[in-house]
Amino acid sequence: MTFVYAAVRTPFARFNGAFAAVRPDDLAAGVIRAILAKAPRLDPGVIDEVVWGNANGAGEENRNVGRMAALLAGLPVGVPGTTVNRLCGSSLDAAMMGSRLIDTGDADIVLAGGVESMTRAPWVLPKPQRAFPAADVTAVSTTLGWRLVNTRMPKEWTVSLGEANEQLGERFGVGRERQDEFALRSHRLAAAAWDAGFYDDLVAPVEGVPLTRDEGIRADSTLQKLAGLGPSFRPDGTITAGNASPLSDGASAVLLGSEEAAATIGLEPLARIAGRGTYALEPQSFGYAPVEAAAIALRRAGIGWDQVGAVELNEAFAVQSLICVDAWGIDPGIVNARGGAIAIGHPLGASGGRVLATLAKVLRERRERWGVAAICIGVGQGLAVVLENTTTA
Repeated sequence: MTFVYAAVRTPFARFNGAFAAVRPDDLAAGVIRAILAKAPRLDPGVIDEVVWGNANGAGEENRNVGRMAALLAGLPVGVPGTTVNRLCGSSLDAAMMGSRLIDTGDADIVLAGGVESMTRAPWVLPKPQRAFPAADVTAVSTTLGWRLVNTRMPKEWTVSLGEANEQLGERFGVGRERQDEFALRSHRLAAAAWDAGFYDDLVAPVEGVPLTRDEGIRADSTLQKLAGLGPSFRPDGTITAGNASPLSDGASAVLLGSEEAAATIGLEPLARIAGRGTYALEPQSFGYAPVEAAAIALRRAGIGWDQVGAVELNEAFAVQSLICVDAWGIDPGIVNARGGAIAIGHPLGASGGRVLATLAKVLRERRERWGVAAICIGVGQGLAVVLENTTTA
């Protein structure tokens, strides 16, 4: 069995915001140091693996940012590290991989997490087939979405992320008003959570940066303000900058261990990873993938939705979040009760660690036993994890 012993993240910063001058490997190193500070009795040299998520890999986070961050954080050189890329789900995937290492007995303690600087994601140029082409070449942004697409890919698969979710909204009949209401709820709940001190022990500042809260939260947002925003992807569309997650920078980390590792770590476990689920479908329908991923994770945990007391669903877009909640048939009040990515931000490689950590704390706060963390992933995938609150089991 695998347990979550500690978790921490940076505040999430806006694109071109507070972390614009901070390298992603430094963001990652900072949360590694921060999570080790939560377990002062743990000898870093006994960590079996660092498993790190990152969606870009094209800039300063290249060359295995998980290993680089561990070295920058001062971990002993004998602690191995790897980087995984499942786009938006990368850090949740890292935690799932780490839990499998522990479940199989290949590791006792794993440090999982992820990082993304969407601000510092570089422009790239494809190499020409021949040297010194006479024609112009185009620099491609690696910040988000498809780039350098293989022409053999069907066109319907490679539509923009926003267009893909406009299609989902049409398919399931989710209109603009519901999306704006969902977005407003995200901002209000996130602001209230910060005001109440919920995130104080889950978030660590970045050295040299005075940002102490998530930079994208708009506590003064209103339905009127959201309704005034123009569509982002279609002239008559429903998705706007206000009801979709923003481009963001940040990092997250989760300390995982076996039951026997408690004495070595020096902490009591927060939650048990009870089930894992992965699911894939047509790339343009990626926003719906958490529906089946969660069903798989619940089945593997041996429970049903009627036993789930809290859900953390990454809010890539309000429309896909609403579609998932509708499909699950659950009380919307148990979903993202402390705000979500529309307000908090969505630095791709770090968001999975954020939803997992938030879920573990919400379960303890509400004294609920079972919870689900889920995330949709570009190119048609979804991930989900079931947590069991060990303080009520």
